[in-house]
Amino acid sequence: MAEEEGPTVELRQRKKLKTSENKESVKEEKISDTPVPERAPKHVLFQRFAKIFIGCLAAVTSGMMYALYLSAYHERKFWFSNRQELEREITFQGVYELTHNNKTVSLKTINAVQQMSLYPELIASVLYQATGSNEIIEPVYFYIGIVFGLQGIYVTALFVTSWLMSGTWLAGMLTVAWFIINRVDTTRIEYSIPLRENWALPYFACQIAALTGYLKSNLNTYGERFCYLLMSASTYTFMMMWEYSHYLLFLQAISLFLLDSFSLQQSDKVHEVYKIYIFSLFLGYLLQFENSALLVSPLLSLVVALMLAKCLQLNVKKGTFIAKIMKVINFYLVCTLTVTLNIIMKMFVPHKENGHMLKFLEVKFGLNMTKNFTMNWLLCQESLQAPSQDFFLRLTQSSLLPFYILVLIICFLSMMQVIFRRINGKSLKETITLEDGRIGGRPEIIYHVIHTILLGSLAMVIEGLKYLWTPYVCMLAAFGVCSPELWMTLFKWLRLRTVHPVLLALILSMAVPTIIGLSLWKEFFPRLMTELMELQEFYDPDTVELMTWIKRQAPVAAVFAGSPQLMGAIKLCTGWMVTSLPLYNDDDLLKRNENIYQIYSKRSAEDIYKILTSYKANYLIVEDAICNEVGTMRGCRVKDLLDIANGHVVCEEGDKLTYSKYGRFCHEVKINYSPYVNYFTRVYWNRSYFVYKINTVISFQS
Repeated sequence: MAEEEGPTVELRQRKKLKTSENKESVKEEKISDTPVPERAPKHVLFQRFAKIFIGCLAAVTSGMMYALYLSAYHERKFWFSNRQELEREITFQGVYELTHNNKTVSLKTINAVQQMSLYPELIASVLYQATGSNEIIEPVYFYIGIVFGLQGIYVTALFVTSWLMSGTWLAGMLTVAWFIINRVDTTRIEYSIPLRENWALPYFACQIAALTGYLKSNLNTYGERFCYLLMSASTYTFMMMWEYSHYLLFLQAISLFLLDSFSLQQSDKVHEVYKIYIFSLFLGYLLQFENSALLVSPLLSLVVALMLAKCLQLNVKKGTFIAKIMKVINFYLVCTLTVTLNIIMKMFVPHKENGHMLKFLEVKFGLNMTKNFTMNWLLCQESLQAPSQDFFLRLTQSSLLPFYILVLIICFLSMMQVIFRRINGKSLKETITLEDGRIGGRPEIIYHVIHTILLGSLAMVIEGLKYLWTPYVCMLAAFGVCSPELWMTLFKWLRLRTVHPVLLALILSMAVPTIIGLSLWKEFFPRLMTELMELQEFYDPDTVELMTWIKRQAPVAAVFAGSPQLMGAIKLCTGWMVTSLPLYNDDDLLKRNENIYQIYSKRSAEDIYKILTSYKANYLIVEDAICNEVGTMRGCRVKDLLDIANGHVVCEEGDKLTYSKYGRFCHEVKINYSPYVNYFTRVYWNRSYFVYKINTVISFQS
């Protein structure tokens, strides 16, 4: 038996050797048959390098030139270097308190860094000391230098985004030109430098650029990894810089969810972005003093719902009827889970998540009516109104709006065409060429189309949100007119045959932006140069005199009461304690603001005195501009809103007429008669401001 088994074992071993040799030979044949990719010729590599180098140089130069332009314009507008320190602070408009203390708002200990979102100032102060800049440059110049530098990064990021989408840096140049020409509608940097959005939006623009590159289907591994790291860093930084950043990221997450739902991009990439959101939210929660607003944010609820929905997805063959039904169920599941999770989080997590914002939206869209002063005051703010006709006229005059609408329509229709083909089960090419004329098949383009529609819808309701939308209008319009794919898509629909469509698309992608650029140069460049040549004058002697008097005459422990905007300026310029601040994310401060505004209402001297002394105020400042305000919008003056809230207006409610038996306090206190002189003593006045000392010992007589 052993002898018989010997040859059989040898035979099996021979067969195994033969089969393994055959497999190796087949592998060798396959390897030899596969074509080895040839290296690109040297002149092609040189062209690519030159294109990238020139584009990067143009992007960086554009950002630097814009930052220098802002610096020069700011100097000319405010004559900044020739101002006294006090006048610089008045024009600067901001709050600099970087520590947690009880010396900012009376009877209230606040975490200034958290409550005022002063993380940018904290970082700037560290850099100022660490770099030794305190021996070279004044703090205010260091501060505005950082902000203007960030605006340069903002422009550079928009340049790169349009370049990535179109494939030509000419689109980036056109984006920058439109951005600067329409800067009244693209940024608020000219009016208020320390705004949180001026710190945050440059990082969001970098995140958008990185996301655009990350979504591209033809990106290599190293480029994808770089985009992912840049996206992670910029997402977290953006969240740290602005308290409302998670709302903007929520809109971005919705755009990515729709992109994934239509199967226009691999789900793996989209879900990697969701992980970045999760990481940024929890890291932000920990480093922002356990900011509960991030835990109850709709962004976290949506991302968790998307993760759960992915775990519940079934592997169904694409294109089948069951797969289409599963898509609908998945969409419904995500929406339901998001709402449910958000409600549960708000039930178990203690938070003060801007409840007044929801009430404001209800009143804004006519779902509710209110006489509340704060709500009506917010509704009357110009930035919270619908955009005016002047806004659309300005965008049209610079040719931005017409080209944006053209690009958006073509991209949107092409996107819908691709979606319907996928729904019908038709296979589409993974790699889209220029001849295909199908710009709607590129995932990064579809993301931008969805995102710009969402932002545009909000900007059509609230004008202040145009500063989020208009920069991307510049970028999208510039990408479109410079993209041969967009023109080729249009020619495919028109079935152009008289001229070769590819050649015509390439010509138009160069000719149209060149013509636009030349026309913009001819019309707007002289205006920009004129603005830099004109030396404008900032003249506000009344405010300067008021701040000087406070510094020289008021006791160090004095507490001032007045309008929140004026109190912010006093805290900035003098350091004295105030009763309120222009912050609208804290319910207690909102209530304080409403109570202090009662100095412009029709209430008795005793009522006003009790309100002011309840906040330990020592001095009251009455502003003539508010007391004698002549509003352009009916019913939006501060005194009108107070009368409505207090029921002091003559209005018919059934058969009743309501009115106040007292005169308007800000008028009556100036006359210096009893009982007003018993409570308040005028100690300083000029054309704009009246300062009253609040008496400590009073005989309450009417």
